[in-house]
Amino acid sequence: MTARRIVVVGTTGAGKTSFAARLAASSGVQHVELDALYWEPGWRAATPEVFRDRVRAATESGGWVVDGNYSIVRDILWGRADTIVWLDYGLPTILWRLIRRTFRRALTREVLWNGNRERLKTSFFSRESILLWALKTYWKRKRNYPRILSLPEYSHLEVVRLRSPREAERWAAR
Repeated sequence: MTARRIVVVGTTGAGKTSFAARLAASSGVQHVELDALYWEPGWRAATPEVFRDRVRAATESGGWVVDGNYSIVRDILWGRADTIVWLDYGLPTILWRLIRRTFRRALTREVLWNGNRERLKTSFFSRESILLWALKTYWKRKRNYPRILSLPEYSHLEVVRLRSPREAERWAAR
């Protein structure tokens, strides 16, 4: 049997990374977090070439569960995946999860990718606010993902659209 190759997508704060990590562990495959491959120290983005090379290297063999929405690597991942899991939760659920997560990370000074840390001021009170990003991308993803997923180059994918955390947990338990 061929190992599964799953991409988990959804709005910032939906819980993609936690869900993907649990799914990978229960499936016995590696978990790849795209944010960890994208962010350099000091919150600098990797160049597109470096990011694409990192994604290729991380997913070149075996099964995997990848989480993230980076369109610049969609061709690499979706073309080789067998399943897309879309965590399509309601906006109140996402905002609540995002606020909780961001406060926890900022208050505990949790180290994220390459030494980066979230700060309350930046996360909530700046143009780079993660909350503004979530609001900006939420409706865009709801509008664009059905169209993108219907493209011929992705017709091989099993698409699983989960609309609540409870539904996601039931699906993952299978």
